[in-house]
Amino acid sequence: MIKTLKPLIAGLLCCLLLPAMAQQKNQYVKITTAQGYCIVKLYNETPVHRDNFIKLVKAHYFDTTTFNRILKGFVIQGGDPDSLYDKSKTLKPEQKWIQPEFNTALFHKRGVLAMGRDDNKAKASFTTQIYLVDGKTYTNEQLDAIEKKFNLHFTEAQRETYRTIGGTPFLDQNYTVFGEIVEGIDFIDNVCAVKVNKDGNPDKEVWMKITVLSDRELAKELKTM
Repeated sequence: MIKTLKPLIAGLLCCLLLPAMAQQKNQYVKITTAQGYCIVKLYNETPVHRDNFIKLVKAHYFDTTTFNRILKGFVIQGGDPDSLYDKSKTLKPEQKWIQPEFNTALFHKRGVLAMGRDDNKAKASFTTQIYLVDGKTYTNEQLDAIEKKFNLHFTEAQRETYRTIGGTPFLDQNYTVFGEIVEGIDFIDNVCAVKVNKDGNPDKEVWMKITVLSDRELAKELKTM
């Protein structure tokens, strides 16, 4: 009798736990620069990237870095630059590669947060390099060409977003997206307005400060924005 009940109890527990897991609350961070700030929701669908990012934010890792590459119409890149991941360098414990977490429902619309990387075949992410998408809008014909070239498929909802809001669709399923701006999208315009050289390096350092928001802090931020 006991042996018969064990699988039943296990099944019931799974039924009870799965909805709770599915309803896991999202975590939010605030990214601040001299140009303004934004609130970013982190995706639960990319737990490895999310947890890595939160760990570094709580350790104030990004507070000692900058947005070092600002390309209007493309991305705002910050954290550790590519050069710190050169093979000749000795990486710090925080600097490593993590496997991609691609999800067809998460795409490179304007305002998303993603992890940078080099051209490694595994498409593994640099743990300490991030970027926010500025991007541009695309026509259906352009999206058709991108689908064919990169072997992608955009849903009609994604196409509508790329046609109206914009983004960088050719990065989909190539770089891991793990969050999106939910308040303060004009932050991107403000940062992209700084003066940069031909390589996108700002003339004046664009420092950053990132903090994890508690429920109370989030409610306060959303109320004031």
